[in-house]
Amino acid sequence: MDPGQIEALLNEVREGRTDVEEALARLRHLPFEDMGFAKLDHHRALRTGNPEVIFAEGKTAAQVAAIFKRMAQAGGNVLATRVTKAVYETVVAAVPRAEYHETARAATLMQTEAPAGKGTIGVVCAGTSDLPVAEEAAVTARLMGNSVELVADVGVAGIHRLLAQQDTLTSARVLIVCAGMEGALPTVVGGLVNAPVIAVPTSVGYGASLGGVAALLGMLNTCSPNVSVVNIDNGFGAACIASLINHLQ
Repeated sequence: MDPGQIEALLNEVREGRTDVEEALARLRHLPFEDMGFAKLDHHRALRTGNPEVIFAEGKTAAQVAAIFKRMAQAGGNVLATRVTKAVYETVVAAVPRAEYHETARAATLMQTEAPAGKGTIGVVCAGTSDLPVAEEAAVTARLMGNSVELVADVGVAGIHRLLAQQDTLTSARVLIVCAGMEGALPTVVGGLVNAPVIAVPTSVGYGASLGGVAALLGMLNTCSPNVSVVNIDNGFGAACIASLINHLQ
């Protein structure tokens, strides 16, 4: 449950539209629900501002579908990341309204309008190969109530492509910048804007990129002071941070 759902329930009790016993039944799974193989944190949105999200990788299709269905029954929006098409087929059989975002490798269910962010989150990726991570960030941010603009394939090998997006970059309240190879793009973007930049190293590149380690180290050593860095391929984590920033007064 999120704060809006709790407030609505309490108002229903106050106005006599819901009795105390029914309200207790709806609240009985707070702060978590034990499914045996998983403990669903229904209380997380109240504590942190972001709901619990399903990380599908490493779970069976049946486990992902069961968790997804129970979270859907709780009434909030649902997001599962790192979902293969095969796992999604099991999910949609359990929750027919679930949607699949193939490039982002994510499954979502939109049931309520999340509180709107204050501005736009810009999601920028260096190359088309970085799109899965960028799309994961974009899908996550949108589900959390943010307006998102995605700019793809504007890496530093053709810097004029990035400069052509100056209006989009400077109008964003916070930016997520995804890049592999040497990971230079967030530093360049950071030098062009007065907004926070969340850098996401991707595991894209040839041998010495070391699966994204080279980009990670490059971003950690950025000379742009408005850049912070999340883990390799962690578009989801970058979107959570960006959403929190975008919802600040």
